[in-house]
Amino acid sequence: MKKKIIFLIIAIIIAGVGFVFIHKMQSDYKKTDAYKFKQEYESLNNEDNGNGKKYRELNIDKKNRIKYSTAKEIVEKTEKNETFVVYFGFAKCPWCRSMIENLIDLSIENEIDIYYVDVLDIRDTIEYVDGELKTTKEGDKDYMKLIELYGDVLSDYNVKNGDEKINTGEKRIYAPNVVAVVNGEAKEMVEGVSEKLEDPYGEITEEMKKASIKQLKCIFKCINEANVCTGPSSC
Repeated sequence: MKKKIIFLIIAIIIAGVGFVFIHKMQSDYKKTDAYKFKQEYESLNNEDNGNGKKYRELNIDKKNRIKYSTAKEIVEKTEKNETFVVYFGFAKCPWCRSMIENLIDLSIENEIDIYYVDVLDIRDTIEYVDGELKTTKEGDKDYMKLIELYGDVLSDYNVKNGDEKINTGEKRIYAPNVVAVVNGEAKEMVEGVSEKLEDPYGEITEEMKKASIKQLKCIFKCINEANVCTGPSSC
């Protein structure tokens, strides 16, 4: 009987220690950027966007390598000649939600962190008003610095006047933009979205997924094999 009691006590102790350990692991995980990002993007799953469409359902890998960052921190990393991948986007961006799982899968596969900058509120806004271009919202100074630093790989900032596109003379960080920075130089930028995806809320076919992955692989190739990435769209 004594042996049974001792065995029971040991079993209870082991179970208790195991419970505490698991609870601590869960508690620690909830403090990570990986958890924060998973919650941020998955919290919108299937919600109405206000225009009768639902945000795409995502299943973000809990082992994702997302690192929250700011425009200022990315400027600093660039000016220190570091090598890294930066993803510009935001949770409600339907185009971002159409490629983010592919980006995360590739970052895990390549064991490369993804620095994430939410660009929703930091960009400038230029509009065509009364026959001329006007800046109706000033951009964050660090965002404007990134435009200067990454200008060689960024797309032009065009605004609409009816069916006409007007070039503002400025570059733009759109969402999503994924940039490979090698030794402080922006070498490649991709959107990671198939050209055949016309509706970002619509179905993504296997062909579209493959096109997305092909684009994003180029970013990691630039990081892993810097010598093959000599300029925009070189790989």
